[in-house]
Amino acid sequence: MLSGLLSPSRTSVAGRESGIVRYITMIKRKAGRVFLATCVGSFFILILYFQNISRSVSEQVSGQTSFPVKSGRSPLQTLQENDQLDHSAVQATLQGRRELLEETCRTHTHKRRVLGPEDLRHLIVDDKHKLLYCYVPKVACTNWKRVMMVLTGDGRYREPLAIPANEAHVAGNLRSLSEYSTSEINKRLRTYLKFIFVREPFERLVSAYRNKFTRSYNTAFHKRYGTKIIQRHRLAPQSEALEKGNDVSFEEFVYYLVDPQTQREEPLNEHWERVHSLCHPCLIHYEVVGKYETLAQDSRYLLKVAGADGEAKFPTSSKSTRTTGDMAAKFFDNISPFYHKKLFNLYRMDFLLFNYSVPAYLKLS
Repeated sequence: MLSGLLSPSRTSVAGRESGIVRYITMIKRKAGRVFLATCVGSFFILILYFQNISRSVSEQVSGQTSFPVKSGRSPLQTLQENDQLDHSAVQATLQGRRELLEETCRTHTHKRRVLGPEDLRHLIVDDKHKLLYCYVPKVACTNWKRVMMVLTGDGRYREPLAIPANEAHVAGNLRSLSEYSTSEINKRLRTYLKFIFVREPFERLVSAYRNKFTRSYNTAFHKRYGTKIIQRHRLAPQSEALEKGNDVSFEEFVYYLVDPQTQREEPLNEHWERVHSLCHPCLIHYEVVGKYETLAQDSRYLLKVAGADGEAKFPTSSKSTRTTGDMAAKFFDNISPFYHKKLFNLYRMDFLLFNYSVPAYLKLS
């Protein structure tokens, strides 16, 4: 009887024990799977961690800065945020240029004025990437216009050097800030990244002279300016020279530039106009001041900040005939010290604003 009463209880206990064993086995299996998944996940996290460290070290060694892309963040915001981190030598150099430019403007300019549409003709607009580029002739502006055509062309252009040089200068191919309404101009000046490229003033001047007055194909410049220069500054000019204007000497060109009558008549041509008169750097705050002397690295940096380095690469120049400081010095050999001083005074603000030293060949005393 007692055994009969106890048997159901034993069966129940055995069943419970069997269920507990199955439950424990199931728990162990789940724990094993969780452990395995945790190990695999940790392994991949470690791989990504070491890849990021490797990439960071590589960028520091190469002097490049990585700019994380955030949805909706403009190039101006990217630059301002990364300025605080001061990653690279290029970034530090550009920041130093901005600070020096601002300080020079505070020291040497006292009257502020309102910019008009004519002041904004040289500012090219890229609404897609929120960029404003003030182009300066004889400072790689043809290649920068080509790059801007690629960036704003909606796929029409893919390779900057495939765009003919003359097409890069056709007015309708790029939009100028002067074409916008006042409110749209102010908005872009406030929120877009503004950049400019500059060059040692007298190297740029000699480059302009060589290109416009010593090349036979520039007949329009010979007619427009050469004939006037020869008539005004050459003693007993020949009739052919007066008609063609194709043999202007550098000395005559200098006389023309410093002649008070020249600037009373009209503004200087953009190829030899002062940068501060073309781009107004004391009225417009340029976040990036690139230089011709560091053109490749400054251009790479700018396109990276703009998030456009995957769309266009700035062309590398293979020209061996570009105007150098030594070449410019030879052009000044026949210029008297009196005109050295007058010409330097004409371009003095460009030397100061962009931190260029007085050339050693210049006779100012």
